[in-house]
Amino acid sequence: MRQTKLDCKVLDNWEGLEIELPSHVQQRFNRCNLTADILGSLAYQKHPVPLQIVGTADLHHRLFKHLDTIKKKRLRAEYFQDYMTVHFTLEAPEEAGYTPGSRYQRIKTDYRRILRGWLFNPDGREAAVIKGWVLSRFGLLPRWHDGVLDDCHSPAYQKYLQMQANGLYNTNALESQLDMVYAYCQYELKKRFPGQIHWMLYRGVNTVDQYEILAKGPKGRHVVLLNNLNSFTEDRDRADEFGDYIMEMEIPFYKVFCYNALFPGLLKGEEEVMVVGGLYDVRICTV
Repeated sequence: MRQTKLDCKVLDNWEGLEIELPSHVQQRFNRCNLTADILGSLAYQKHPVPLQIVGTADLHHRLFKHLDTIKKKRLRAEYFQDYMTVHFTLEAPEEAGYTPGSRYQRIKTDYRRILRGWLFNPDGREAAVIKGWVLSRFGLLPRWHDGVLDDCHSPAYQKYLQMQANGLYNTNALESQLDMVYAYCQYELKKRFPGQIHWMLYRGVNTVDQYEILAKGPKGRHVVLLNNLNSFTEDRDRADEFGDYIMEMEIPFYKVFCYNALFPGLLKGEEEVMVVGGLYDVRICTV
């Protein structure tokens, strides 16, 4: 990450705070029911409403109707993965137009490999694919990927675009697969936390000024512009292991893309939760 280049306000009165999402970190169009300036705002963090990727619920309504009949979480996860295998012909790539012997053998790259890749390296090729997916679906531009992404003409940005293109090349509807991961994550969160709309999450950081901070207030409160996708944990003690400071945030469930326990046995990590970015009111405290 990097130290902010944005103007930072120091405020004593934190109530009624109004800070808009900067225009240069959002794009005008997305595939969501809310625009980027709304879903990336502080107001959305405090008063969230469901986010829906256009077409996903309508196309796969029978899947979620059937999942309602399955009581055990593990069995629902198994059924979902079986559905993904069949719907996207993951075990029969030739049915999706794959030609054996082609130069770039990447047809086995699917949502599972992308998720594992993020856990292994959030600045890698698979992570670039997910950050590109967040931009396409929610309209939030990435701020960091193995370097600052302030300038679309910079070497860092060009490298990010190349990694994203390489990650998508010769794959089978990979972004649509990620749409389904998000939809299934939202389905399971409703069952895990009935009636709730926020999740207290934590992130360990080494220095506070490595983030884009737009305002500072009393008792460690900050308004922070996060990358368009970020790793958090639901275990505060685990966050202690990753830095001298801890960011505490109430995340709207609707901005959670995936979490480790969503697919038992598939993802292994530090109780990681993948969170869509934007502006957040956070509390930063020492370990």
